[in-house]
Amino acid sequence: MPEHNQSGAAAPGRRLRLPKVLGDASISAICAGFIAVAVSYAGPMLVIIQAAERAGLEPAQTASWVWAVSVGSGIVGLLLSLFTRQPVVVAWSVPGAALLLTVLGDYEFSEAIGAYIVAGVLGLVLSLSGLFGRLLAAVPRPILAAVLAGVLLPFVLNVTQAVVASPLVAGGLVAAYFAGRRLFPKYAVPAALVVGVVLSIMSGQAQSPELSFALTMPVFTVPAFSIQAIMGISVPLLIVTMAGQNGPGLVMMRTSGYAPNDRLLLTGTCAASVLFAPFGSHAINLAAITAGICCGREAHEDPAKRYIAGAAGGVFFIGFGLFSATILDLFAAVPGELITAMAGVALLGALQGSLLDMLDAGPHGPAAIEAAVVTLIVTASGIAPLGIVSPFWGVLAGAAVYLLLTVARRRRGNAAAAQVASAGVPAGSGRK
Repeated sequence: MPEHNQSGAAAPGRRLRLPKVLGDASISAICAGFIAVAVSYAGPMLVIIQAAERAGLEPAQTASWVWAVSVGSGIVGLLLSLFTRQPVVVAWSVPGAALLLTVLGDYEFSEAIGAYIVAGVLGLVLSLSGLFGRLLAAVPRPILAAVLAGVLLPFVLNVTQAVVASPLVAGGLVAAYFAGRRLFPKYAVPAALVVGVVLSIMSGQAQSPELSFALTMPVFTVPAFSIQAIMGISVPLLIVTMAGQNGPGLVMMRTSGYAPNDRLLLTGTCAASVLFAPFGSHAINLAAITAGICCGREAHEDPAKRYIAGAAGGVFFIGFGLFSATILDLFAAVPGELITAMAGVALLGALQGSLLDMLDAGPHGPAAIEAAVVTLIVTASGIAPLGIVSPFWGVLAGAAVYLLLTVARRRRGNAAAAQVASAGVPAGSGRK
C-alpha cells in the first residue's frame, strides 16, 4: 500500500528530491505514462479535431486548442504526481469534446472561450467548497451515467457508417481493435490505430504529410460571455466533466489503493482549465479512461513508485503539446473514415462503462433506471431548444422523472401504511 497520509499528499518531512525521483523511475512506469498519452492521442484527441473541423476553426486555433489541453494536462499531471507521490493522470474532457462536436459551431468562438472559463470557475467553486461530492450524492448515479452515455453514443454509432464507407480501412481498424481486446486489452486502441494507418497507406487513401517540426505558438482569444453560451456549453460541460471524468478518475485511484485528496486534485485541474481556456482548452480534468494504465501493476509492482507513471505521462503530454502542429499534420494525412472509426472504438469502453452504471439502480430503486433511460433518450436525441444542448435537458428530464416516480411511490406507501394503521393491524404483523 502506498505510504501516504489521509490527505493523499506526500508524508510530511519526506521531501521529494530529484535523486529520489530518479531512483524510483523504472522503464515500466515510463512506458505506462507514454502509453496513456498515446491512447489519448490515438482516440480522444480525434474528437477534438472533429469538433474543430465541424466548427470551422482556423488551423492555428485548432493547433492552439491541442497545445492548451496537452500542455495544461501535462503540467498539472506532472506537478500533482510529484507532490502527492500518486499516479495522478490528467487529461482533457472526452465527453466534453464530444459535446462540443455538436454545439461549438452554434456560437462565436470567443463566446465558447467565455463558456469554458465559466465552467472552470464553477468547477473550482465546487472543488474548493466540497460541494462536488454532495451534488453527486444528490443526483442518482444512473442519471449521471446516462448523460455520459447519451453524449458518447452517437460517436460509437458513427463507426458503422465509417465501415460502410471504407470497409478496408475502417473495417480493418475495428477488427484489429477487437482482436487486440482479446490478445492485449491495454494496447488495443494504439494497435488498432497502427493497423488503420497501415491499411490506409496500402490502399492509397492516406496522403503524404508535409511535416514541420516548429514549436506550436498558442493563440490567445479574448473571451466573450453570453447567457446562451453559458447555458448551452458551460452547464453541460461542467456536468459531463465533473460527473463523467473527475468522479470516475477519483474512483479509479481509490480502487487502486490510493487515498486521493479530492479538493487538491480537482482544484488543480479546474484552475488549469481556467488558465488555459483563452488558448482553446475546453476542460482539463482527472483521466477516467487511461488512469488504469498508470495506477495498475503494469506500471510498477510497488504502488508507492507508480507516481512515476503519472509524472512521465505529464512530461510526454507537454512534449506532444509543444509540437501539436506536427501531430495535427500527421492526423490530417489519414482518411476521415479512419478518424471516425478510431474515435468510436476509443470511446467504446467509456460507453460500455456508463451503460453498466446507468442500469445499476443501487439504493435508488427501479425509478432511477427509468429516469436514466429518459435521460439517455433526451441526451442522445441532440435536441437544443432555446440554444441549450441536449445533455442539460437530459439531466432535467431524468431528475424530473425520478422525483415524480419516487414521490408517487412514496405516497402509495404512506397510504398503504395509513390503511394498515386504521385497521388496527400491528406493524410488522403481515399475513402469512
